[in-house]
Amino acid sequence: MDKDKKEVQTKDKYIEAIGRRKTSTARVRIKQSAKTHFIVNDKEAKEFFKTEVERRLILDPIMKGIPASGTKSDTKWSVEAHVSGGGFHSQAEAVRHGLARALILSDIALRGSMKTLGYLKRDPRAKERRKFGLKKARKAPQWSKR
Repeated sequence: MDKDKKEVQTKDKYIEAIGRRKTSTARVRIKQSAKTHFIVNDKEAKEFFKTEVERRLILDPIMKGIPASGTKSDTKWSVEAHVSGGGFHSQAEAVRHGLARALILSDIALRGSMKTLGYLKRDPRAKERRKFGLKKARKAPQWSKR
């Protein structure tokens, strides 16, 4: 019985990482599988991300980040992501960030290529807060001299 339990644990072994962008947070889990498939919030990636730009964004770490002559280039990944907050584009960038981090946890040799492509850096830009006395973050009310 103990052997069966150990096999089940190694069978469902996955690597998890978190990616962020603006107010979006993505929890990405990857595991090796027979064929590559990408699920985001319990939907296929093509259903969840409608535009081609967002679909390309989430696949960038796998397509560009893993070199063709790399050790795990022939490995196929099953990717499952849960994303919340923000808009669709920032959610796609959060998934990309989390996927890049997860791939590095699986193979540390990928770190150099991911770093040069800029997939590991969390984009620090966020919405500036509104200040009192102003209409928006920097927009002042109309001013008249007389």
